[in-house]
Amino acid sequence: MSNQHTEHMPDLHTERVEAFYTSVKRLGHWTRSRTIDVRTRRSSVHLDLRSAQLPDGDIELRLLSERSMLKLLLPQDAVLDETELTLVGRCKIKDRERHVPHHGRVIRLTGTLQRGEIRVARGGVATLSAMFSREFIDDCRTAHRNGTHPVLPDPGGVYGRPETEQLRKAGASRSR
Repeated sequence: MSNQHTEHMPDLHTERVEAFYTSVKRLGHWTRSRTIDVRTRRSSVHLDLRSAQLPDGDIELRLLSERSMLKLLLPQDAVLDETELTLVGRCKIKDRERHVPHHGRVIRLTGTLQRGEIRVARGGVATLSAMFSREFIDDCRTAHRNGTHPVLPDPGGVYGRPETEQLRKAGASRSR
């Protein structure tokens, strides 16, 4: 098979996030999959989709959520497509920039949301949301130990990319 057809192949790996009567946070570089199954019941789930390690193309979130809150941390220019999402009962999708035209990566919501809520944080609000977490403190401690920068504030930024970290370390060793 040639390399020309690899971009049209379906994503074989599907990430699964389950939360039943608990709180789950997936921040930073937690997946490399473009298809994510989210199954929740009476829970709170935070998903960070700003990582530079996510492959190019649309990201599909397949929801089966009952009485839960899903918070999505998105890049500033991401497009949220909820046309295929079935809302059952009293549901809310809170996105301050819902009617502002965006031209970035498409995040497609499919499946069922039952008496639940989806909150969307973009740009700086997403950064603050990631920074006010226990995971950020752990990330800072690990980065300090390793002599690198924390990833959670901006996983799509310059310091979030592994190849940039390797180049930065190589440049630092040459200057010595």
